[in-house]
Amino acid sequence: MGLSRNALRTAAIGAVSAALAAGTTLGSAVAAQPVRATAAPVTASAAGIRFVDITGHGGAVLKANVVTPAHADGTRRFPLVVLPTSWATPQIEYLAQARKLADSGYVVLTYNSRGFWQSGGHIEVAGPADVADAAAVVDWALAHTPADPGRVGMAGVSYGAGISLMAAAHDPRIKAVAALSGWADLIDSIYSGRTQHRQAAALLGGTGYLTGRPGPELRRVLHDFLSSDLSREQEMIDWGRKRSPATHLDRLNTHRPAILMANAWGDTVFPPNQYASFYEKLAGPKRLELRPGDHATAEAGGLLGLPNDAWTSTRRWFDHHLKGAANGIDREQPVQLKSRSGGPYEGYPDWRSVGEKRHRIPLGDEQRIRADADSGANGGTALLSNALDQFLRVPPTVSVPLLPRSRAAVWQSERYRTPRQVRGTTTLHTTVTSADSSGTFVAYLYDVGPLGFGRLVSNAPHTFHGRTPGEPFTVDLELFSTAYDVPAGHRLALVLDGVDPLYIDHNPTGARLTFSSPPTDPSYVSVPLREQ
Repeated sequence: MGLSRNALRTAAIGAVSAALAAGTTLGSAVAAQPVRATAAPVTASAAGIRFVDITGHGGAVLKANVVTPAHADGTRRFPLVVLPTSWATPQIEYLAQARKLADSGYVVLTYNSRGFWQSGGHIEVAGPADVADAAAVVDWALAHTPADPGRVGMAGVSYGAGISLMAAAHDPRIKAVAALSGWADLIDSIYSGRTQHRQAAALLGGTGYLTGRPGPELRRVLHDFLSSDLSREQEMIDWGRKRSPATHLDRLNTHRPAILMANAWGDTVFPPNQYASFYEKLAGPKRLELRPGDHATAEAGGLLGLPNDAWTSTRRWFDHHLKGAANGIDREQPVQLKSRSGGPYEGYPDWRSVGEKRHRIPLGDEQRIRADADSGANGGTALLSNALDQFLRVPPTVSVPLLPRSRAAVWQSERYRTPRQVRGTTTLHTTVTSADSSGTFVAYLYDVGPLGFGRLVSNAPHTFHGRTPGEPFTVDLELFSTAYDVPAGHRLALVLDGVDPLYIDHNPTGARLTFSSPPTDPSYVSVPLREQ
């Protein structure tokens, strides 16, 4: 007889926790005994790691751990950092970083988000219950640890980042946030271009079912999303907007917490565009960092206690905004970018200053494709392809001359005599004619070398519904933001096709799309370049 899902989950907790603990530089082992929420305030004799149960919204028990400075003796208070766990990860996730923060004078409380592993309740995806849980965790920490109520911060990776931003919008006690690989707009993340991001949604749904308990609302939304039920589209959008920090921008700008946001150029779950757009609208102290990688891969080494840029910035951010340290982070350019091609970080005063110079490539000749089959051009595999690009600089690659022109529309620039540094968001403007009322196409920008091999620079999908067959319509599409250096002697190529494993397409069998460039409204792709 097989093990039950609860038994598997319990066994997995031990295995994952042991693996994470083995990889962290925690120094000497610290004994940890479970305590209830009625535990006495921490004193010097009790300092270290404690595993505790905290009662969250609706009575759900949240599994948590507390790390206090070794020199805490009850005579002073310390800034508090709360770390909600990432999607599908156990509460030990942040232990290495929690110890580092505690060693530098913070009380750190990490907790397993509701519905996952041994925490109670159902997965709510940063809904009202998660926001209430965060407030309850802060309440508990202020009552049972030497935490300073005037110096509260929250941070997290992925799901923890989203919850931290949502909590800061609703709880003015939170003075600083570090949101790593998170989302500002949930719909613009996994439904950009009105296209379901198939692999991202399947990954989140599958790991959610494996390690937690999705609530009825989430189960319904996942089903409707993956089954392309357009009759439920608005309901799904409303559900996502409610869980998007961008929806609560006014609250954040009223409370004005200091917000650090960091993401990877190739994040296949939460692409960087939605972070950059949100960043520009924030009114308080803010910083945006974008670097190579895929979802959460830019922060992963830090979870094992290894040197890590994202976590170093997080500690500097909290040191300045919660401790008042004059470490210079407030005097640096607030937008920090690292190119996928290597080199040092580049500083900009704001996102608008990134890629101010535009290079326009005309898309002059009309091209027609069959859109119901993959041409071979694609955005790779979620979590894998952009991680390979991060560590080995091997992005998805195709032979552009060999792409079947019956399935892929291709336009190329001239060869560049000097290097071109792509920085920011490439935009596509084109006219489309479809043989059907619904359809999907995906745009890819490639760096093409002398032998015709194209290395993926960026991509983005676009889906349309309710169009009159045979009637042209215009499309303006933002590709995912990036930083990439095109070598001298190379050219840029735009490729359009209809099928990509990353996305759900809406092309019926035999679907055909025509891309044209009317004289009165020419088609083009506009590439942002760094001034040299």
